[in-house]
Amino acid sequence: MTMFTPEKLRQYVNLASSRLGTEVIYVTDDWFAEANRMLNPDEPVWKEGIYDDNGKWMDGWESRRKRQAGYDHAIIRLGVTGMIKAVDIDTRYFTGNYPPSASLDACFCTSGDPDDSTTWTEILPAVNLQGNSQHVHGISDTFANQPWTHLRLNIFPDGGVARLKVYGTPFRDWSTQDANQQVDLAAALNGGRALACNNQHFGHMSNIIQPGKGINMGDGWETARRRTPGNDWVILALGHAGTIEEILIDTHHFKGNYPDKCSIQAAYVTGGTDDQIETQSLYWQELLPMQEMQPNQEHVYKAEVQNLGPVTHVKINVFPDGGISRVRLMGKISR
Repeated sequence: MTMFTPEKLRQYVNLASSRLGTEVIYVTDDWFAEANRMLNPDEPVWKEGIYDDNGKWMDGWESRRKRQAGYDHAIIRLGVTGMIKAVDIDTRYFTGNYPPSASLDACFCTSGDPDDSTTWTEILPAVNLQGNSQHVHGISDTFANQPWTHLRLNIFPDGGVARLKVYGTPFRDWSTQDANQQVDLAAALNGGRALACNNQHFGHMSNIIQPGKGINMGDGWETARRRTPGNDWVILALGHAGTIEEILIDTHHFKGNYPDKCSIQAAYVTGGTDDQIETQSLYWQELLPMQEMQPNQEHVYKAEVQNLGPVTHVKINVFPDGGISRVRLMGKISR
């Protein structure tokens, strides 16, 4: 089973994020704190001295103290079907009210939501929890390479969970994709991933392939100010091999800290691992020649894009440093 460092986790999409449309559709009890709070993609917070009608306000899901046999659970509909690599059951700020243990079940519904006839699969057996802690667990390869639409988080017997993060890759049935239709090959929702970069001091590399517009500078990729010769870069793995025909690079929110110039290299990679991708990128071909950049603006390149045929990976170079908000690589898949 893969070891998941915080940096490794950021290469994946949090499939449980409410920003993707993920929501709790059933919960046995959320008396103290509404269950959908645990799907908030922001870090949990503590509000000293804040109470509501049911008790202390907590940033997460919290059930009542159970006075009979059984346990609490919440059923979650993922905003996007995905393959799950790891989960983080986060009990931050829950100290005397956290569950001693939890497990996670999953199912795949071809239509609608689960019902009494649905077969659930335990993808994470019961694990011990501590208060005010994050608990990251990898998912067995047996279950990590198949798609799921719904999750059931079980807490034994009751208590509070600040955040549930489910790291994985969105599942897309590429066999149904029209080979003559353009699609964003790098989009996280299409399985694209940010694999490596030389610097991400202010904003993480995975932000640039997230859906929608960036909400602020922190919702992009920004490097530290370069004080030595050279340039900064980030490498993306496409969700599917394809021929890139149009490129959008958005510097939204970046006004005094946008890159002066940019270029993109690309290649069809057939061997090696993600950890070796930096070395492999040394001699990739030029997909987009050097281009001037402007602040707070969408840059669209079409005529400038070189026809390299099908590629699987790209390397975005920014000169000498700075920040970009989003990248879209529009193209047609290769069969």
